[in-house]
Amino acid sequence: MPLQPKLTRFNQNVLSKYQIYNGIFMTLPFDTISKTGVLLPLFHETCKKGFENGDNPTAIVASFFKKYQARRGDESQINLLFRFIQYIERQVVLFDAIEDAAFPIVNNMDGIGTLRSLKESASAEGKLDKLREYLEEFKVRIVLTAHPTQFYPGAVLGIITDLTEALKDNDLLRINDLLAQLGKTPFFKHEKPTPYDEAVSLIWYLENVFYQSFGKIYDYIQQNIFEGKSIANDIINVGFWPGGDRDGNPFVTPEITLKVAARLRETIIKNYYRDIRKLSRKLTFQGVEERVVFLEKELYKIVLHESSDLSLESFAQELKSIKELIIEKHQSLYVSEITSIINKIHLFGFHFSTLDIRQDSRAHAKVFTDMVNVMIESGSTIFPKNYNALSEQEQVQLLSKVKGKVDLSLIKDEETLKALRTMEAIKTIQQSNGERAANRYIISNNQTTLNVMQLFAMLKLVAFQDDLTVDIGPLFETIKDLEVSHKVMEDLYTNPQYAAHLKKRGNKQTIMLGFSDGTKDGGYLMANWAIYKAKERLTAISRKYDITVIFFDGRGGPPARGGGKTHNFYASLGPTIEDKEVQLTIQGQTISSNFGTLDSSQYNLEQLISSGIHNSLSDSDLRMIPENRVVMDNLAKLSYEAYVDFKNHPKFIPYLEHMSTLKYYAKTNIGSRPSKRGKAEGLVFEDLRAIPFVGSWSQLKQNVPGFFGVGTALKYYEDVGEFEKVKQLFKTSSFFKTLIENSMMSLSKSFFDLTKYMSEDEEYGAFWNVIYSEYNTTKRLILKLTDYQELMEEEPTGKASISVRESIVLPLLTIQQFALKQIQELEKAEVRDAARIAVFEKLVTRSLFGNINASRNSA
Repeated sequence: MPLQPKLTRFNQNVLSKYQIYNGIFMTLPFDTISKTGVLLPLFHETCKKGFENGDNPTAIVASFFKKYQARRGDESQINLLFRFIQYIERQVVLFDAIEDAAFPIVNNMDGIGTLRSLKESASAEGKLDKLREYLEEFKVRIVLTAHPTQFYPGAVLGIITDLTEALKDNDLLRINDLLAQLGKTPFFKHEKPTPYDEAVSLIWYLENVFYQSFGKIYDYIQQNIFEGKSIANDIINVGFWPGGDRDGNPFVTPEITLKVAARLRETIIKNYYRDIRKLSRKLTFQGVEERVVFLEKELYKIVLHESSDLSLESFAQELKSIKELIIEKHQSLYVSEITSIINKIHLFGFHFSTLDIRQDSRAHAKVFTDMVNVMIESGSTIFPKNYNALSEQEQVQLLSKVKGKVDLSLIKDEETLKALRTMEAIKTIQQSNGERAANRYIISNNQTTLNVMQLFAMLKLVAFQDDLTVDIGPLFETIKDLEVSHKVMEDLYTNPQYAAHLKKRGNKQTIMLGFSDGTKDGGYLMANWAIYKAKERLTAISRKYDITVIFFDGRGGPPARGGGKTHNFYASLGPTIEDKEVQLTIQGQTISSNFGTLDSSQYNLEQLISSGIHNSLSDSDLRMIPENRVVMDNLAKLSYEAYVDFKNHPKFIPYLEHMSTLKYYAKTNIGSRPSKRGKAEGLVFEDLRAIPFVGSWSQLKQNVPGFFGVGTALKYYEDVGEFEKVKQLFKTSSFFKTLIENSMMSLSKSFFDLTKYMSEDEEYGAFWNVIYSEYNTTKRLILKLTDYQELMEEEPTGKASISVRESIVLPLLTIQQFALKQIQELEKAEVRDAARIAVFEKLVTRSLFGNINASRNSA
């Protein structure tokens, strides 16, 4: 039977199932308010028709109560709206679980972009040896971050997992029970999680998903591409930020860092213990059984924190020895299970995941200055007394040769001590869990060579002396910093001491590039193009000095933060950008939606591996031709000018502050770090974090960071009669095509009817119209550019999924806007009713959850 079209598979296995199970869900009694499940569809219909008729959210809510619930008093009406929010949150969970359950049916698990497809096409083209050669050094690293874009508490994640399994089995009785459990399980976190809580939440994915999916992928590559031979390269590995990312998060202490590393070690050993325990029930042969039981007992001792002589090396060696014995004397029985565990040890060691440390260069500068001053005052000869008067270049030279040991007992400032103790913690973790457990330090907001050399010196003076086993990764974020990044790196490459350090580290240099802050700073097109060009310049300068540059992309979920169809970006890069490794951050909803189940995790990892390798195996030259570069340069420049003008509009910050949900992000208790970097009372754009910034536009259903400036740039070419040049760019550049397709996703998730009432606002009406005009221009010209009749025409399944999700949350968004409008009116009143304002503020905060989760990549 031929495979049905993907959209048909989606409609049958996702949409139809959702309608059936949502019908059951709506009839379950969860609370004391009767008929909530019956009233919600009526409210949904009222919202839908109301917006079609041009009504505003306040009028829609009023008309619903007038028509269906006229007897309810004010308090009862508010209570019902809260109940609607609770129901909608759970509808989103139900849809998530159904989509997850249907993932291997809707997506072709052996189709284009999968390892099987990659191997078959390499075989057909006679490139299997080339594929093996490339896989011997190519790596993919996904780095889990604790950035607050995930609103599901642990209990709800557990229900989603169980519900997904029950849906796969069509177990109606269990589905019914789980839906009832879901209705009674709280979604709202009353207290902020600690960084350790965040780490534990993400370790759940490592333990339950990545351990299996990474192992399965590696086993497949070894068995089917390398024909069973061992591979020195690990190919796929995972990084970890919770507990190590100190940037803007004062709650991440050295103690937390050590505690998280210990939890990671404990978790991976528990996973090994489970696997060895299962294996001991199979390997019951003479001369084998007692050796497996010994391993089981030693692992159990480590889990119980008892003394054990079992090291990572002896564990791996013993399993290899058992494997040889099985092959030699027991007809290779269960040998694949042993090989699979050996492979997992190769991937995860005793560390499970590499814990990155990160801090802002400005925070480092304060710590460093304090440390230098303390050392000079103490009479230490590490730094000359005139150090602070030296030029930047002189300081760099001095720091590259610095020697000695800083006595931390002399340091009195708490923040300085925390930062320096974190550097000590890195060495402690390496000693207990292995070097791979913590061997990279990211400097965010890196601007100069001195930023890198300050950290280089501190790491040596505090913990490592002449044996620095840590890679330093500068993170370039703003457009200005991206433009000079290659000069900073050339300074470092030509510094003899730093060059010697790189040589000891295999002549590899990690450079991180920030899509989120780049877009916030320069707009969508300019940020992506500036990063593309920076990567080209950094590749050229690195190759000049025989350094392999590893690009680590700081990507979020939505296109505005470097997300969207991520693997398409890697497949679109030409030979001018180094591609030996693909490294990127994933966070929040992107973890749960793209890597939350074994199927989705395996599929998306395979897509990333294939996209990274695609360029090296392909005979086509993907480099951008000169005439396309001219057009791309101009588009980026035009969009940048439009975005900067928009950002400098006097109503830009006030609009976000008073008309969006920005200030409510801090009240959601989803992340341990503050929602802005600085301590200023008012809202300062530079201090604003990318997640609440992008998320607030998403809640407004305006998605400005994903399209603003694109329409203006395209319109220039239409106005001068040269639109064909842009069409040619779209047809011939995979990079630009991916940018436009991702922008279409942002446009598809916009819904201006929701906030149309703002166009008549005395203070913000003109500003709203600026946004709406750019949206219309961008949508019209992208359709003209692509020759599509509607947005996302080439991806009907993705469009259908977005459509269902947007429909589910329509009442939620209506409630949110209604509540925001009530707050605005109450704030204007002569006598401020604080109690009533608090009620509506709670309504706004509660409405954030379902909308973010439904969007899956909104922040």
